[in-house]
Amino acid sequence: MSVQPETFVLDVDGVLTTGQFLYSEAGKVYKIFGPHDADGLRLLRDRLRIQFISADRRGFAITKRRIVEDMGYPLRLVSEDERVAFFENEVGYERTAFMGDGIFDAPLLKRCLYGIAPHSARPEAKAAADYVTPSAAGCGAVLDACLRIEEVYFGDRRG
Repeated sequence: MSVQPETFVLDVDGVLTTGQFLYSEAGKVYKIFGPHDADGLRLLRDRLRIQFISADRRGFAITKRRIVEDMGYPLRLVSEDERVAFFENEVGYERTAFMGDGIFDAPLLKRCLYGIAPHSARPEAKAAADYVTPSAAGCGAVLDACLRIEEVYFGDRRG
């Protein structure tokens, strides 16, 4: 491919997590993150700027703990209503790969250079994506996406 992505933007919930929120009487207390996705991101971190976004205000502290503190990647709170402006004003579409799972992600998946949806994504997101991972969210979908980006844009083939 002639144009390569410079940035990889990933939604968190339903992409890096299973999308499930575990509640107790204290409120939202847990999210389920998979074990393999960090490995995939390590494959790309020297090639692309990796940026995470989340619309989950109530669970943001949980997400921040995993993404920022444990993995060392930037994270922004970007609601579904703010996502188009975020892409248009801060990220751009032309050199961006985006991984999303929801109905509001579908238009962004279409506009970005390369759109990726997990196997467990909403049908609207999967229909809009250039690639649908064989693994579900929280079960290696991000690793699948990273391997695919390597193969399509950087000519690498692993495993």
